[in-house]
Amino acid sequence: MRSVISRGLSWLAAAVVGGVYGVAATIAHSFTWGPIPVGVIVGAIACGALLIALRSLTGDRWAALAAGLGMLTLILVISQRGPGGSIVVPDTPLGNIWMYTVAGITVLVVAWPDMSRLRAASASGPHRSSHAGRGAVD
Repeated sequence: MRSVISRGLSWLAAAVVGGVYGVAATIAHSFTWGPIPVGVIVGAIACGALLIALRSLTGDRWAALAAGLGMLTLILVISQRGPGGSIVVPDTPLGNIWMYTVAGITVLVVAWPDMSRLRAASASGPHRSSHAGRGAVD
């Protein structure tokens, strides 16, 4: 029971942190330096780094998914027309690129195969000499 509550709380925390990253990066996404969309690039790196860190440190793809959903949810919420009529993410190519970038990074990090099983299988498997099959005598 305790592990269920612990995992649920960790997913909730991941969603909140992902939401904070998503909002911060969304506010900065429209910054450009000439033709270079610096805000999208830096925001994508920050959001991707958070998702990769969560996936790597917890070993749980569900924590990364919770953070990614937190990002996407708050991006969609602040993309709506506000009470004063302002829109943080306008319906422009850059705004659409930003939303699809965050969604793509989330899918990529969550769907990435779990390499720990492969490492464990190769570590427990029989070790062969590097000379095996070359006529060397063991």
